[in-house]
Amino acid sequence: MLDIRLKKSIAGFHLAVEFKAEAGLTAIFGPSGAGKTMIAKMLAGLVRPDDGHILIDGRALFDPRKNLNVPVHQRHIGFVFQEHRLFPHYSVRGNLAYGKRQAARTASPIKFETVIDILGIGSLLDRQPVSLSGGERQRVAIGRALLSNPKILIMDEPLSSLDQARKAEILPLIETLKSEFSLTTLYISHSIEEITRLADTILLIDKGAQKGVGPTADILSRLDLIPYSGGSDAGSLVEATVVGHDRSYHMLELETPGGGRLYLTGPAREPGSQIRVRIRARDVALSTTEPKSLSILNRFKGHVVDHCTGTEGMEELLLDVGFPLTARVTRRSFEQMKLKSDARIWALVKSVTISPS
Repeated sequence: MLDIRLKKSIAGFHLAVEFKAEAGLTAIFGPSGAGKTMIAKMLAGLVRPDDGHILIDGRALFDPRKNLNVPVHQRHIGFVFQEHRLFPHYSVRGNLAYGKRQAARTASPIKFETVIDILGIGSLLDRQPVSLSGGERQRVAIGRALLSNPKILIMDEPLSSLDQARKAEILPLIETLKSEFSLTTLYISHSIEEITRLADTILLIDKGAQKGVGPTADILSRLDLIPYSGGSDAGSLVEATVVGHDRSYHMLELETPGGGRLYLTGPAREPGSQIRVRIRARDVALSTTEPKSLSILNRFKGHVVDHCTGTEGMEELLLDVGFPLTARVTRRSFEQMKLKSDARIWALVKSVTISPS
């Protein structure tokens, strides 16, 4: 359990956050300059807060009332930076061994061989960091942090310097780390795609201010948080179950939490497995009558739960279609359709706009 209350002011910038995180991945999400990395550095002991507290499993790391500020090397926090920060004079094996040395005084449940296998870096052990690709260097950096036997793992924009192909390699590895080691992980990012794929909990911050914190699906469904949870890219997170795959159409059939069917293109998945799907609000069309003779396969019957005026002539809506779904339509369409809270609607989502995580 991570229990945090932090305040810090630097050169006119004021940051204040308060949250708790359990085993799983908590995403700290916000635009550049929001204060995300400052939070990470205060947790790691690299920056001293002005006030607040930091507790890990009940152990206080920072408490000014007790004149307590535990040094960096005694905090048992694994840190993966935006830049890999590997030791250039050590081989990959040497960098990983450095992490093990940091954990030498405590029995580590994280085994060297397990980390090597999961990260797929066995063939890199005798190479120098300078000879590695960006993705390979980041894998080694993650391995070094894990082998330090941390109480929590902080990943500060770990994919920001990688191209899309390398990101596609690392993201599944981070998912595997979540399930394999059950570490409390703080994942800092300004990428909504990464957050919705990985996060169990989201902390939203903007200009140093905490805007919201809670389960990922709940936060993404709050209309008041849309300006901070993706803006024009905002949308809903749906946890669906694979029920089938039509090979002739390369199409997955999923069961949504409300029992409806969701169709999207993609490779086969194991029946019964869970898939996270993000549906952007701007990709949802509405109808007040049952749609017929349309190419759109995903059609959900439901009603309007809430709505609010958005930016640039838009209206933001929260729908109940068996699961929470946000939609964005023009104010003109909203008024012409006479939409309001409790209005019955059909929500339409093109399969080609949806990508599985």
